[in-house]
Amino acid sequence: MACGGSTAVLDIGVYFISYNFIFHKQPVPIGGIMMGAHIAAFIVSFLISFPYGFIMNKFIVFTTSELRGRVQLFRYGLTVISCIGLNYLFLKLFVEGFGWFATPSKILTTALVAVYSYFTQQYFSFKVKKIK
Repeated sequence: MACGGSTAVLDIGVYFISYNFIFHKQPVPIGGIMMGAHIAAFIVSFLISFPYGFIMNKFIVFTTSELRGRVQLFRYGLTVISCIGLNYLFLKLFVEGFGWFATPSKILTTALVAVYSYFTQQYFSFKVKKIK
């Protein structure tokens, strides 16, 4: 829990700083489109929390996994891709659909995705072979 909690705190902290102080809660022009500040802040927080989360999971949480590191990283990446989709959908729903504030929406989104992420990592990314 401490590793997952520290990853979540890092993710939410970077999100809060990005949303409020880097993007100033304003849409961000990317190429020819405008991206909501809440989505841009999510991207920034993801770029920092992804490698941190992998390292914490590999070397502290799931140390008994016998899978090779590159297999773990690939599987972790697949899990994270699904988490990105869930983050995006929940943030769009909570902020744009329900009109909730961005940071509390991110906190709720992180909690929901963390539960999903833990189980997919335990049973897929860092799976341990059962002894028969």
